Amino acid sequence: MASKNLKWLTGGLEAILGIPVIGGSIVIGFAWTPLMVMLLLHIVTLAVCSKEGSTKTPSIVGIITSCIAWIPIVGMIMHIVTAILLLMSAARSSSQVSRY
Repeated sequence: MASKNLKWLTGGLEAILGIPVIGGSIVIGFAWTPLMVMLLLHIVTLAVCSKEGSTKTPSIVGIITSCIAWIPIVGMIMHIVTAILLLMSAARSSSQVSRY
């Protein structure tokens, strides 16, 4: 259950960082600190997903994104891809929980 909430959180934050101009302004304005924060959040999410047996791939992609997102266009695309993966994974886990 915690992994689902962390996926929603990290997916939402990645979506914000993926918005052209706004996401870049946030990252540059805070001296790339948001990328470090996202890296830590993705590592925590990965650990919780491992413990709960949830899908780990979106968090691994998020870790990669946090490491290469300083590259302008590549970073934006990776943030968007990561957001989609995380949000889809969170939604999928929500629908699986509601069946029981």
